[in-house]
Amino acid sequence: MSNIFPFLKSLNNYNKAKFRLDISAGLVVGVMLIPQGMAYAMIAGLPPVYGLYTAIFPSLLYTFFGTSRHVSVGPVAMDSLILFAGVSTIAVVGTDQYIGWVIAISFMVGLLQFSFGVLRLGFLANFLSKPVILGFTFAAAVLISIKQLKYLLQINPDQYTNIFTELLFYISHIGEVHMATFSLSVSAVILLVVGKKIRPKFPTSLLVVVLGILSSYFLDFSQLGIEVVGIMPTGFPAFSLPAWEGLPWKPAASIAFTLALMGFVEIYSIGQRLQDKHKSEYEIDPNRELVSIGLGNMVGSFFKSFPATAGFSRSAVNESSGAQTGVAALISILVVILTLFFLMPVFQYLPNAILGAIIFVAILGLIDTKLAYKLWRNDRHDFFMFVSSILGTLVFGIEYGIGLGIVLSLLVLIYKTSTPHMAVLGRVVGTSYFRNLERFDSAVDDEFVSILRFDARLFFANVRSLKSKVEDLVKKKPAMRKFVLDAQSMIDMDSSGMDGLEDIIDYLNQKNIEFHMVNIIGPVRDKLFNSRLIEKIGLAFVHDCISDAINEGADETKLTYQTNLNK
Repeated sequence: MSNIFPFLKSLNNYNKAKFRLDISAGLVVGVMLIPQGMAYAMIAGLPPVYGLYTAIFPSLLYTFFGTSRHVSVGPVAMDSLILFAGVSTIAVVGTDQYIGWVIAISFMVGLLQFSFGVLRLGFLANFLSKPVILGFTFAAAVLISIKQLKYLLQINPDQYTNIFTELLFYISHIGEVHMATFSLSVSAVILLVVGKKIRPKFPTSLLVVVLGILSSYFLDFSQLGIEVVGIMPTGFPAFSLPAWEGLPWKPAASIAFTLALMGFVEIYSIGQRLQDKHKSEYEIDPNRELVSIGLGNMVGSFFKSFPATAGFSRSAVNESSGAQTGVAALISILVVILTLFFLMPVFQYLPNAILGAIIFVAILGLIDTKLAYKLWRNDRHDFFMFVSSILGTLVFGIEYGIGLGIVLSLLVLIYKTSTPHMAVLGRVVGTSYFRNLERFDSAVDDEFVSILRFDARLFFANVRSLKSKVEDLVKKKPAMRKFVLDAQSMIDMDSSGMDGLEDIIDYLNQKNIEFHMVNIIGPVRDKLFNSRLIEKIGLAFVHDCISDAINEGADETKLTYQTNLNK
């Protein structure tokens, strides 16, 4: 049973001390979930109560079937924005049709994730590189922040598909700002920022919500023109089937695939980061993660939840608060259920500006300006993907930004595999060591000998690069008499690689240049023997080390090399 339900395995050696820690962590995260869930539902274009619905069943199913003991599953800002960006193009936000199609797409997201897990396709997440995800997150944070201006300023813009035109709208209508709402928004933002600095683990967002509700009730904010959440349904969401009628399948499938992939990337990456601190306790299974979050989203769609995944801030708080098992998640779910049954009448007084401020401050933490410099310093290819992902998301929209990111990741992957690192080596003076001539001034080159180290698997995508490099070396060294291929970093070779190697041997033979191969590892050596290519190379020209290859052959070559070393 523990193989089916990893939750049961986590209860081995469970005791009162662990239970107290789980209760503490569960209460803290549950308190965080209430304002966050309501705020993220607003990002998705849904009534705030749907955020609380989303915090129940997806989290419950994941708790029993998932492999992480610390991630907190529920609504998240980025997925809510993707959902809004996609569904708002096929339905009018706020209508019953919009809500129904959101729930239907949530079922599709769960079905895709579950299917990916069963088919063991968890490796798909590898095609979204970290710079692309970071760039997408950066752009999404900017988009979400701008979307909150309508709550912070209480200006209702038209439906804009371009974020730049929407921003220009706010600038041109700055005189229409509702000053009472703006003052409340600024106060909430200041309190949230200061509270986070002073007491990082304290649920400042809940304090802001409570103060907002009390102020709204006693000062009668509705009479001041400040918009409030209004009356919301009480109790548990009723069971209902997703509304499929009239749903345009092609755009819906595109939205669902994007959300399924991003949801998995988020829950797996967050789970991995937290599991690194508890390596001896449990392991993350990517395919099991897909199955569990997929089940959660499918079942949740029958109870009015929209796509859920792991939230980084909640998961980090859950782990730092001492959560030991999934019991902490069950406590959080209980807090949400109790809120739905007993506290919903209180939340009707909550100002929209408070929820907007909570989102605004939470999202600003995702905008890391130092990241760009770090990527620029470490890897220019990563920096290019990062910037391209940001611009693509901002210009073309969030749903196309992810697609662009995948394409960029694949293009860079193809480029890097087709242009592997190769080093021309020379002997370090006074030693038997051979080092990269471009990196070591003490390494000596020789006009009669070229030594090339190929640092990759030799296969169809990069064999042309090796052939071009050899041809280039021959052109630069017209007096070359010996070519040595150092294969210590060549981990494999396919049929195209072997054909290419044979072409190189023929080319060198035409130039009266000996071909030698050194440091061949077992798997490559086996393929050379099985393909009989070893016969063309010649056993006498295969060596255990570069020195043996250099010292074998014509006396003229050895003499020239020794002369250069003496110089």
